[in-house]
Amino acid sequence: MRLVLASQSPRRRELLGLLGLDPEVRPAHADETLHPGEPAEAYVRRVAREKAAAVAGELVLGADTAVVLGEEVLGKPRDAEDARRMLRALSGRDHRVLTGVCLRVGGAAPRELAALVATEVSFAALTPGQVDWYVATGEPLDKAGAYALQGAGGSLVREIRGSVSNVVGLPLAETAALLARAGLALPWDGRGAGR
Repeated sequence: MRLVLASQSPRRRELLGLLGLDPEVRPAHADETLHPGEPAEAYVRRVAREKAAAVAGELVLGADTAVVLGEEVLGKPRDAEDARRMLRALSGRDHRVLTGVCLRVGGAAPRELAALVATEVSFAALTPGQVDWYVATGEPLDKAGAYALQGAGGSLVREIRGSVSNVVGLPLAETAALLARAGLALPWDGRGAGR
């Protein structure tokens, strides 16, 4: 089976590479608009499912990650000022990072395997200077919640409870379990890595 990653995220591809996988990348086009009254958990599940369904392949992986502060889903900032607003809101507070993962297994009777992973993240209390410095790096402008744990944004995080790879964009343990259930060869199962 050939794994297809329905995402343009370089982080997701890198994370799959840590599992010894080299997926074919085919970015999916899905409706990433949060619907009125849609809970954050349902939102990431829906978008992950739509991404997996939007791309052809025998084994297609779709994922969507959201930063959730209280009940507000923080998407990618519109501009530098929106990034500042998000970072000020996250400052000194806890938030959740949710990722919906959907693996569509093709064949005569297609099926979906799915997981939802939540990680609690505590932000340090940020000074106005830290916020301005971080926004000036440009890093937060294309990241949900306006920060990247794997980059300079890691300096803003005080504590993580749960999957670290989930915060980066793909929960590895849960994704590996889905891939194994689908029958994909993984490096540690003696059949070699799936390509």
